[in-house]
Amino acid sequence: MDTLTRLESTIAQRRSAEGESSYVASLKARGLPVMARKLGEEGVETVIAALSGTREELVGESADLLFHLLVLLAEKGVPFSEVLAELERREGTSGLAEKAARGA
Repeated sequence: MDTLTRLESTIAQRRSAEGESSYVASLKARGLPVMARKLGEEGVETVIAALSGTREELVGESADLLFHLLVLLAEKGVPFSEVLAELERREGTSGLAEKAARGA
């Protein structure tokens, strides 16, 4: 089991915990808009770290971004395996060609 799969499992377990005892449960209690906003904040912080932060800051913000993505996917009932399957489907396809196909 890889790190992201273990993290997805941990998030699933903590979603039902008491809000004060689990950050994941507290996010769930606050609702989808808060989860989505937190993912957006982490995305922006990752961009800032990439542009003007240290390597360590970029690594940390990237980890936060992935964590919050997994929390949001769990809330929407989307297993991470579906995201991986979509990436696998796109593998070997030019990014430009893939974007053009979505626009058609």
